[in-house]
Amino acid sequence: QVGLLDLELNQLTKALFLALVALSVVMVTLQGFVGPWYRNLFRFLLLFSYIIPISLRVNLDMGKAAYGWMIMKDDNIPGTVVRTSTIPEELGRLVYLLTDKTGTLTQNEMIFKRLHLGTVSYGTDTMDEIQSHIINSYSQVHSQNSGNSTSSTPSRKPQSSAPKVRKSVSSRIHEAVKAIALCHNVTPVYESRAGVSAETEYAEVDQDFSDENRTYQASSPDEVALVQWTESVGLTLVNRDLTSMQLKTPGGHILTYYILQIFPFTSESKRMGIIVRDESSGEITFYMKGADVAMSTIVQYNDWLEEECGNMAREGLRTLVVAKKSLTEEQYQDFESRYNQAKLSIHDRNLKVAAVVESLEREMELLCLTGVEDQLQADVRPTLEMLRNAGIKIWMLTGDKLETATCIAKSSHLVSRNQDIHIFRPVATRGEAHLELNAFRRKHDCALVISGDSLEVCLKYYEHEFVELACQCPAVVCCRCSPTQKAHIVKLLQHHTGKRTCAIGDGGNDVSMIQAADCGIGIEGKEGKQASLAADFSITQFKHIGRLLMVHGRNSYKRSAALGQFVMHRGLIISTMQAVFSSVFYFASVPLYQGFLMVGYATIYTMFPVFSLVLDQDVKPEMALLYPELYKDLTKGRSLSFKTFLIWVLISIYQGGILMYGALLLFESEFVHVVAISFTALILTELLMVALTIRTWHWLMVVAEFLSLGCYVASLAFLNEYFGIGRVSFGAFLDVAFITTVTFLWKVSAITVVSCLPLYILKYLKRKFSPPSYSKLTS
Repeated sequence: QVGLLDLELNQLTKALFLALVALSVVMVTLQGFVGPWYRNLFRFLLLFSYIIPISLRVNLDMGKAAYGWMIMKDDNIPGTVVRTSTIPEELGRLVYLLTDKTGTLTQNEMIFKRLHLGTVSYGTDTMDEIQSHIINSYSQVHSQNSGNSTSSTPSRKPQSSAPKVRKSVSSRIHEAVKAIALCHNVTPVYESRAGVSAETEYAEVDQDFSDENRTYQASSPDEVALVQWTESVGLTLVNRDLTSMQLKTPGGHILTYYILQIFPFTSESKRMGIIVRDESSGEITFYMKGADVAMSTIVQYNDWLEEECGNMAREGLRTLVVAKKSLTEEQYQDFESRYNQAKLSIHDRNLKVAAVVESLEREMELLCLTGVEDQLQADVRPTLEMLRNAGIKIWMLTGDKLETATCIAKSSHLVSRNQDIHIFRPVATRGEAHLELNAFRRKHDCALVISGDSLEVCLKYYEHEFVELACQCPAVVCCRCSPTQKAHIVKLLQHHTGKRTCAIGDGGNDVSMIQAADCGIGIEGKEGKQASLAADFSITQFKHIGRLLMVHGRNSYKRSAALGQFVMHRGLIISTMQAVFSSVFYFASVPLYQGFLMVGYATIYTMFPVFSLVLDQDVKPEMALLYPELYKDLTKGRSLSFKTFLIWVLISIYQGGILMYGALLLFESEFVHVVAISFTALILTELLMVALTIRTWHWLMVVAEFLSLGCYVASLAFLNEYFGIGRVSFGAFLDVAFITTVTFLWKVSAITVVSCLPLYILKYLKRKFSPPSYSKLTS
């Protein structure tokens, strides 16, 4: 993965390479192509090779490692893991954020909220009524069973004492709760107690049905919520293995059901079924539950299902339809033989099996509709508002129903309160898509809600127009999205807008979207770690994304931009000095500084201060979070552009020229003094320029400045032997005596002041007359 900043720096490096070739050709031309000119050309290429910032990659990669370390050490976003070392500054350039809903914006913790039986609806405040119905019906069952043990369902004969309607509601509740308690893939798990390990048998008995010790395990939290609810109203799942299930009634009796067949949930069928046989009565029942889309065609005709599903979805509840069908022994045997036959077929096995199961799924008795709520995560609203204020456009891609998705979009403030919402009508043909797009085009500044199938049609015929319109929306909600669609949408945005995208999700179904985006963020949630392991950054809660982008994204981008340009400046300034030196001395291709000085220049003398730019910050973290609007400036990419690069090139040429000409004007007797004066002034200029670039000082920066200065002074004093005493050669510091004289000091100071003071004055004037947006806030 290559970040946008790296691509921009690559462009600038190419420009520098062209400058290097051009400069060398100019030098050879001015020399007059004398002698073996091509040899001179290569010598110039080598002399000016410092223009190419080779140390840039090293500095940047070390900087990125430092940013990653800072993100992971930030106490305000604990548990954050940086799994990439190449793109931390992408976090500062995002324009589109594509987020999943379940487990990302919501907690993925389901709470049973509503049971609807068609004529009567129960909410959280009336659950105790259900409980009393269940207790009554099971106490009747057992009083009958003690007389004759034939039937385990409540007697349907209307008793003289109770009115008929009351009885039927009670039996319907009983049937519905029993169906919910049986139709699932949940397993109760018991932790073995530590204290009673001595008597194994007793320990097993002890752990078996104690309620505090039981936990439920299932592939989806919805199922656990349903089983926990049946426990709360009195019908408890106490045991399950491959062939049977045991339920405990409110009276403490155990009912056993044999599992004959199970049809697991798939994303195509959107439903699951189970066939069970009651041990006591031998009755065979086929239970089924699933999404209303799948179930509405399977259950018998009714006039309330569709309307109630809509009502629950508008409250933000996830709905499930539960139905049953009683089978006789002959019907079941017939089904079983056909089913086994289908499972053995070699060709089109899946189709044949599905066809056999579908033969059962007809005219089923609708028992109830359940509503389960998934609550929003902490601080989702303020985080989404902050991201919106930062100019980030948020798209929610979810597999949920249109109404549920719309409801969550409103409650999470993804769509602001007073904003219009355009719900894209389902379209199936090109003409419908055209009409609907025109209707949408006429609306201004409204959020878009669209389902996955309508999206497919629009992208098939009107891809460009659709993306263009959708990108103008402040928020987009795509519901009923498949994982491949999510990834497709990310790629579309990248292709059409060229802007940086970020995808955030928590489950395996979000992995494709996370990997397709420029920057992927995974949340460690209930659905495991697939998303967080596949992502570039892993966080524990959605609210952490605000700080990750506003603070760390901003700092990483600003620092890398400053560091990159400074490293280029460092190479340009010394190449300018070489060019001036060569042109003064009749275009001789002779190096100005000997090897050791050149090595020391890019490493020990300037490395620490330049690298200390990774600690710089223009805005305090509190400010960046308080004014997310500051983030908008970053997406324009103004910290590193050809304009800022040209300014740095001009600075380098000016300073290199001043340093070299100054040294040549001021030296008197020994040419060696030119080297000593110019190199010392060069090091001082670099240190002062770092100080000029820094916006907020950190104690390590001050240490780095003085450490570098100390290293240089020490090397002047101690490394005389290395520079060749007694041999008059270029780059040799011949006498310590000269370095300690006042003349040396005033000459170096004068040159340094001329090279840096104008820049300090210009910076002061610029800050006074056109201050950057952040300085207006901090002043």
